[in-house]
Amino acid sequence: MAAPQVLVVDDEPDIRDLLGITLRRMGINCRTAASLREARDRLQEQAYDLCLTDMRLPDGNGIELVRYIQKRFPDMPTAVITAYGNMDTAVEAMKAGAFDFVPKPLDVDTLRQVVNQALKLGPESAIDRRSRDVLLGDSEAMRRIRGMIVKLARSQAPVYIQGPSGTGKELVARLIHDKGPRRDGPFVPVNCGAIPSELMESEFFGHKKGAFTGAHADHKGLFQTAEGGTLFLDEVAELPLPMQVKLLRAIQEKRVRPVGASKEVPVDVRILSATHQDLARRVAEGAFREDLYYRLNVIPLSIPPLRERPEDIPPLIDHLLEKMVGDDPELRPRLTTDALRALQRHPFRGNVRELENILERALTLADEGVIDVEDLHLPDGDASAPAQQNSELAIPEPDEGFELEGYLQDLERTAIQRALAKTNGNKTAAANLLGISFRSLRYKLKKLEME
Repeated sequence: MAAPQVLVVDDEPDIRDLLGITLRRMGINCRTAASLREARDRLQEQAYDLCLTDMRLPDGNGIELVRYIQKRFPDMPTAVITAYGNMDTAVEAMKAGAFDFVPKPLDVDTLRQVVNQALKLGPESAIDRRSRDVLLGDSEAMRRIRGMIVKLARSQAPVYIQGPSGTGKELVARLIHDKGPRRDGPFVPVNCGAIPSELMESEFFGHKKGAFTGAHADHKGLFQTAEGGTLFLDEVAELPLPMQVKLLRAIQEKRVRPVGASKEVPVDVRILSATHQDLARRVAEGAFREDLYYRLNVIPLSIPPLRERPEDIPPLIDHLLEKMVGDDPELRPRLTTDALRALQRHPFRGNVRELENILERALTLADEGVIDVEDLHLPDGDASAPAQQNSELAIPEPDEGFELEGYLQDLERTAIQRALAKTNGNKTAAANLLGISFRSLRYKLKKLEME
């Protein structure tokens, strides 16, 4: 296998020498250029697997070279070398198409990490870039998002995924990870709103033994857990302001300090973030730091709500029903034309998650393997099919910690157990007693793990 070829562009001879020595020790061939013009000449002479360029050149800047390479050699990654603390320039370079950045003064370990990640994008990579079988839908919006995922996977730039709850933001983030050079590393999702504020620093950055009461051993934080992979910050708008400051520093410096530690430790992590809130509005309200917003929002990706892409509903229905009942034809229901039309007209405030809940309910209520409009029980559906009421049902007052889904499942489980007990385990008789079809009872037994 031929050694990788890297082009180094820098007007300082000492930097060119340092980079050349480091790359050759990694088994990489290196050619150098001292200016933008010389770099363009080198690019015409042969193919390269990576370009490392300084931002300040005698006849231009690194961003000009990034754009030139993006236009002429779009499959070749480019990493820029930036002055210490100049993150604005690094962000601008990544928006222009740079793969990643290396801060000055040069750290050899950081340089090696960036080079190794970039070289994984070369032609030797046999990764399947398609995501149509995972991110379902034939709408123009979904085709655009799948195309963006391929491009974003080839970068290390932070991506901010915005969209309503239930649209699949974590699925998109996982695809970006799986299709990129970090796919062999961990994908670590974290719900920022689920971590108590007093534990947040320890959870993100880790802590040393004895750092505080209860710290009986060293603890790895989320950044260290995601080392070499991707850290997905879901509901990032929920971060308190003090934590936003610490997160900003970790992203800029690529280093974290565990609680109780005297030194920072380097981390090699790609940051993806998401929220259902309007983060720009949160910035305007003073609830989210503007500088952190621009670090996270290097490349925005918007996921449209389901109501704006009704043509995606049929394939989603097929996928969700298969997930619920498997490939058993006896359990697989069929939707009537009217039911499908009703779903395509529904506003879906809960998006794909709401569609899944509706289908689960319909699967329970439908008879003879057919789901009709009345089985969907849509809020704006047929008034001739009122919901059944049970005056003997004692519904608790919802309070903190109340989980409706778990409560309803407990009710179902209890009713089925009583019916089976009365019929001595005869499932057909139990289904008749419960007022549901035998097929629906079989589905419920499977769903509630009662078989």
